Amino acid sequence: MTRNLLAIYLNDHLAGSAAGLELARRARGSNQATPLGDFLDRLATEIAEDRETLIEAMNRLDVRRDPIKVVAAWSGEKVGRLKLNGQLTGYSPLSRVIELEGLHLGITGKLELWRTLQRTSEGRLGGVDLDALIKRAEAQRRGLAPHRRSAIEEAFGP
Repeated sequence: MTRNLLAIYLNDHLAGSAAGLELARRARGSNQATPLGDFLDRLATEIAEDRETLIEAMNRLDVRRDPIKVVAAWSGEKVGRLKLNGQLTGYSPLSRVIELEGLHLGITGKLELWRTLQRTSEGRLGGVDLDALIKRAEAQRRGLAPHRRSAIEEAFGP
């Protein structure tokens, strides 16, 4: 039962990483040539690297990937683009707030994933530096925070 639960948990995070990567890329495209766009460019690269590390960890733990979950999450991110944002067309300040909040939630979830693996599976994950992954997720949250604050102030006022 424990092995089955771990497989479900890791596949849920793998699916979340697919959605998070698409969200970071979309937000990056809407904020090009800005400090936020530059941050999102780095973040998207790191999310892709973290996703590959998760796949490596799943392989080491002999957990099969569930492609249906990944496709569903990827599709869900695309459908999420249809959310009303206060404008009939285009990008609005609310779009930025929602995207950055989604990224914050995803990074926080990833941070907890790495902490969970550190507590439960570290001995079986030789070569996966969970301490470094935890530090990177914490740095990603810190880096995102001022952009979130700015987006909130732009959308709703100080």
